[in-house]
Amino acid sequence: MRAIATRLAKRRPAGQLALAPLNSVSLRDQAYVLLKDAIASTDIYSERQPLRLDERELMQALGVSRTPVREALSILEQEGFVRTVPRRGIFIVRKSKREIIEMIQMWAALESMSARLATLHAPDAEIGKLRHLFDEFQNSPPAKHLDEYSDANIAFHQMIIRLGGSQLIADATKNLFLHVRAIRRATISQDGRAARSIIDHLKIIEALERRDTELAERLTRQHTLDLAAHVERYCEFPD
Repeated sequence: MRAIATRLAKRRPAGQLALAPLNSVSLRDQAYVLLKDAIASTDIYSERQPLRLDERELMQALGVSRTPVREALSILEQEGFVRTVPRRGIFIVRKSKREIIEMIQMWAALESMSARLATLHAPDAEIGKLRHLFDEFQNSPPAKHLDEYSDANIAFHQMIIRLGGSQLIADATKNLFLHVRAIRRATISQDGRAARSIIDHLKIIEALERRDTELAERLTRQHTLDLAAHVERYCEFPD
């Protein structure tokens, strides 16, 4: 399953989902995983027009009948990732600017707690892996490799959650992360954010390595709240 989902890692233009045919037993579950990951990998905030999904195209891309696709879309609608508009079709859900800011603020609270827990419980070797995420950007500005840096940036925030070791926090951030990831990707190239981001990350890593609980928590929280402030000031999304 993971190998199949990995094929969706490359981002596609808004509305064009990267999908591959299914070939295993639980077609509904596989369709759900692939569709959800494809939506997460799509730059849904780069354009303003509605992002409509064509059921027939999804069936052809996945190589399955209508039933597993519809069942998968039903689950995604229950989770708030797509919505059905009568007589118009199925659309990917984009959050309003206020909703986005609130999600980022919630993420800041949960990730900063994960950073705090990581200083108390995470093994040194696991914390050390954070630094290696940015090895290739030490001698070359991240602004020159935005796609690669965006991926490393997202992996960093995922790893902080994992290092905290709280399954409850991991579960709470799972669906939230899909929208936060899209916003991070949409904003990383704006206003010199990439250069400031890597500096923030390295400071957070140093605090984690020193087991400085209060500093790691504060730096992690402020780093994400800075994203919320950037969205508030510079970004335009539907109200």
